[in-house]
Amino acid sequence: MSLDISPAARDALARWLDHERALNGAAANTIRAYGRDVQGFLAFLADYHGAPTGMAHLRAVGLRDLRAWMAHERNRGIAPRSLARALSSVKGFYRWLARQEGFDPSPVLAARAPRFQRKLPRPLSEDAARAVLDDMGTGASTGWVAARDVAVATLLYGCGLRISEALSLTGADVPLGEVLRIRGKGGKERLVPVIAPARAAVQAYTAACPHQLTPEAPLFRGVRGGALNPRLIARAMEGARARLGLPATATPHALRHSFATHLLSAGGDLRAIQELLGHASLSTTQAYTAVDTARLMEVYEAAHPKA
Repeated sequence: MSLDISPAARDALARWLDHERALNGAAANTIRAYGRDVQGFLAFLADYHGAPTGMAHLRAVGLRDLRAWMAHERNRGIAPRSLARALSSVKGFYRWLARQEGFDPSPVLAARAPRFQRKLPRPLSEDAARAVLDDMGTGASTGWVAARDVAVATLLYGCGLRISEALSLTGADVPLGEVLRIRGKGGKERLVPVIAPARAAVQAYTAACPHQLTPEAPLFRGVRGGALNPRLIARAMEGARARLGLPATATPHALRHSFATHLLSAGGDLRAIQELLGHASLSTTQAYTAVDTARLMEVYEAAHPKA
């Protein structure tokens, strides 16, 4: 941390991060991002005021300080999306700090995040998603590796898992039942229904895998028996993408997007899809409604006789 941040301020930040880790179950990557964001803000305050940032400075921060910080970050080329995330981190720190120190955090909480255009998910069509699952193991070096790649891809599309969630499964999870307990972002657990093709794909992999799948060890393995690197699934997807002539947006995560979009198109309930995906906020899931509407308009414009 910067030497221009007082020991008391450093300690406050460390205690907040411990709180987020222990009580809110924030993931390690999230904790690191929070720390970078708030540390950057505290270092800016020290430079802005020409004095080390102490607790008295933190209590006195006003809207003008927040605006100056955001202007500084924009001048450094920080993207609006990243700046909005950093501001969210700072606000989270201040909510906690205000409770600890007994001051009013309203000037900080009143700061508005910069507007930015949210990127819409880029799902595959239903035909393309099926084609990927059929093709996924084509470039594999051995039959069991092919079965592995197909099993992982089927979990992403058939169950809406993140790649990290699929690769976090262990030998204790097989054979798969009708429901899978997944620990997602922030350590939050959810129950995900497992469709028959996903169970069959994982069963085919476990039957072919040459490595012992003990309960405590990773389910999906690399060629040498270690935990499967997600980059290998990305490479397998790149091969399928090239063979099928799909765009660069056809990534492993696009299979999860496809799961959500196709469920919504089939009449799935938005709240239910939110729970299946493990989204903390419904607004995140609502992005798929925009995708569905955009596709509907494409069909309309292509098919309407007056278009």
